Amino acid sequence: MNIAIIVDDLIQRGGQEDVLAAISEIWPNAPIYTSQASEFWKEFYKKRGVKLVTSFMQRLPFAQKLNRYYSPFLLHVLAFERFDLSAYDVVLSVSSRYAHFVVCKPTSLHICYMNSPGRMFWEPHDYFSNEKFKSLRSVLAWPLTYLRANDYVASQKIDHIVANSVNSQRRVLKYYRRKSAVIYPFVDTAKFEVGRNGGYFVLITRLAAWKRVDIAVVACTKLGIKLKIIGVGSVTQQLKKIAGPTVEFLGYAESEKNDVLQNCTALIQTQAEDFGIVPVEAMACGKPVIAYGAGGVLETVQEGITGEFFYKQTAESLMKLLSKFDVTKFSQQDCVDRAKQFGVEIFKNRLLTFVHDRHKETIV
Repeated sequence: MNIAIIVDDLIQRGGQEDVLAAISEIWPNAPIYTSQASEFWKEFYKKRGVKLVTSFMQRLPFAQKLNRYYSPFLLHVLAFERFDLSAYDVVLSVSSRYAHFVVCKPTSLHICYMNSPGRMFWEPHDYFSNEKFKSLRSVLAWPLTYLRANDYVASQKIDHIVANSVNSQRRVLKYYRRKSAVIYPFVDTAKFEVGRNGGYFVLITRLAAWKRVDIAVVACTKLGIKLKIIGVGSVTQQLKKIAGPTVEFLGYAESEKNDVLQNCTALIQTQAEDFGIVPVEAMACGKPVIAYGAGGVLETVQEGITGEFFYKQTAESLMKLLSKFDVTKFSQQDCVDRAKQFGVEIFKNRLLTFVHDRHKETIV
């Protein structure tokens, strides 16, 4: 089986990048095609001996900083359509925006691991919810309409779609009218240990407007609760302006992440993720999760057993939950056992089996 792996881009370090790294371990000889890659990821895959192929977007001015702003000009669409994948009989795209736009030969099998249909063009009201970016909705109305149309057409050319959660599966059906299988992402539970209760809550995410981190900042400031925030992003300065003395911004803090997470009281999540790796990481540390009750967290966190939900995406709703939260009612072992159900080897085995079985069907 001659396979190529496709991914949207390799600029950030997050859940999709972790999934890609695991997929590359399943097929270590498969080249990876992407629109553009940072120096970190170039070096990462070079050390692994993996061929990394980037598009013309790698050479654009300020390519990484302006990546999202190139979207309305359809450059990402063109980048993926121009890749020559004629040498491969299996193409596996890992997509939350554009990777599945690749054009395959008629005899190739295209399987897409769909983290999410693109939020920017399918859910612009949520994506551009921050006051600073609301005006962009009207400016981008026509380009986004065109992108939706192109995305729908591209989705119809995929042979099989694998969603990363039931939540994503519903959106794939809604937007693409396509059925899909579900294979959950993973957490390398061996990396985490059960720590102590350090008397603070932690929030770990990219600081983007739609993540609604402001809810936790306001809630913890008003209640005088200690909150450590790990992450950077476009709204960092806005959040710092509304934060009180009990809220601490640690920045990217990759080297500190595990220690901070292992010794917190609980994790707070304010956004609706398609799946959400961080809540599973928290449970791997024996920590309960306090989360906005929407999205993939409803599939991973067991209410009353490994965490609690607040159902209105407001600071007031979170404050009400925090004010009565009792960490002693949660068993560390229950949290760890739940996290183990999303182990990396489980993910690898399920995806490997799915791809091989679908490939066998094409050659029978």
